[in-house]
Amino acid sequence: MIRVSVLYPNEPGKKFDHKYYMEKHLPMAGRRLQPHGLVRSEIDRGISAADPKAPAPFIVVGHLFFNTVDDVHNAFRAVGREVMGDIPNYTDIKPQIQISEIVS
Repeated sequence: MIRVSVLYPNEPGKKFDHKYYMEKHLPMAGRRLQPHGLVRSEIDRGISAADPKAPAPFIVVGHLFFNTVDDVHNAFRAVGREVMGDIPNYTDIKPQIQISEIVS
């Protein structure tokens, strides 16, 4: 199983529209990616750092699950421009993206 993590750093002065992200972006991304191998997605909303008084290092982390790394690359070749092009509609944060193999 392959996980694509899309991490939005919690940067001072940056915006993140959670309502748009949850109600518009995620459904669109799911509709566009599922025909290309998306198995499921999970969303984490940052609460705090290890120190409960410190802000979370990431405001949101999205996880997209695919069966193979080829599925990931094929999906993003097919519809990535549309999915990634929607980012400015909900944030001015440049996301960090990592593709990982789930090993346990």
